[in-house]
Amino acid sequence: MRKLFWLAVLLVAVSAIAAGTGYHVIKEIKVGGEGGWDYLTMDSAGRRLYVSHTNKVHVIDPDAGKVVGEIPDTQGVHGIAIASGLNRGFTSNGRGNNVTIFDLKTLKPIGTPVMTGENPDSIRFEANSGRVFTFNGRSKDSTAIDAKTGNVVGTIPLGGKPEFSVADGKGKIYVNIEDTSEVVEIDAAKAAVSKRYSLKPCDGPSGLAIDVKNRKLFSVCGNRLMAVSDPDSGKVLATPAIGQGSDGVAFDPSTGYAISSNGDGTLTIVHEMGGKWEVVENVATARGARTITLDEKTHNVYLPVAEPAPTPAGGGRGRGYVPDSFKILVVGK
Repeated sequence: MRKLFWLAVLLVAVSAIAAGTGYHVIKEIKVGGEGGWDYLTMDSAGRRLYVSHTNKVHVIDPDAGKVVGEIPDTQGVHGIAIASGLNRGFTSNGRGNNVTIFDLKTLKPIGTPVMTGENPDSIRFEANSGRVFTFNGRSKDSTAIDAKTGNVVGTIPLGGKPEFSVADGKGKIYVNIEDTSEVVEIDAAKAAVSKRYSLKPCDGPSGLAIDVKNRKLFSVCGNRLMAVSDPDSGKVLATPAIGQGSDGVAFDPSTGYAISSNGDGTLTIVHEMGGKWEVVENVATARGARTITLDEKTHNVYLPVAEPAPTPAGGGRGRGYVPDSFKILVVGK
């Protein structure tokens, strides 16, 4: 009887997955403006969505679906980190080689920008150490900053070009190293590398997400794989196939879904079942929507995108984007 019971449970789970997740584009938030973009960050508790866009950060009320503010003068901004307990936010400004610290309530800058390594990309606040870490693509290192004082407390060589980063809530930060296809672990209190391991057969990892409870990392790779790895053993556990051109991934702890945002206009949703990581569904989005953030309150995900420029009359590919077409796609159930 026990075997029959568990067989029934398994059949129900398989049927649920076969029916799909129910995710689809439920609305769009118009932003407008010109130029490219990179990361976006959701402050689920504060109900604010922060979106990088060329030389500014748009601040969006996700519930009202509208832009409510702006953080200007963030030259070549890539990422945004939030320290709610300090009422501070931090932007990594790639062309300025610096970090802007801003007040979460007023959105006004605090002090002068903090100088970092070259081309800071991902940025992460680590609460246990009270430090902010930038991951600098051109100088291949990380700059550690005291979040309260804004003082630089150290520079950490990484041995390769860093991409996205996550924190585990226990004093460790993990970052993908794109050109060596590795994950590097940083001890935030020591401001030093404490481990590194290979993600092969993953090639060119960029976006990264973490399942804090079950200690799993999800790296999206340039060769259309998602590398699921165990940061404690340093082993790759699975490499399910994803869409092309992914630059972001989110993990929803309530559903167990790892969600890859792909530049080919899809979301690949991956889930663990019976000890195996399987693709549950590929959801249609929009071409170029390749970075992502998750709202843990609503379980919606947000994808920035703009309409590509039309094909020239003589053929070939259009350059850039249609003016004022920048928007955020909201994907949910």
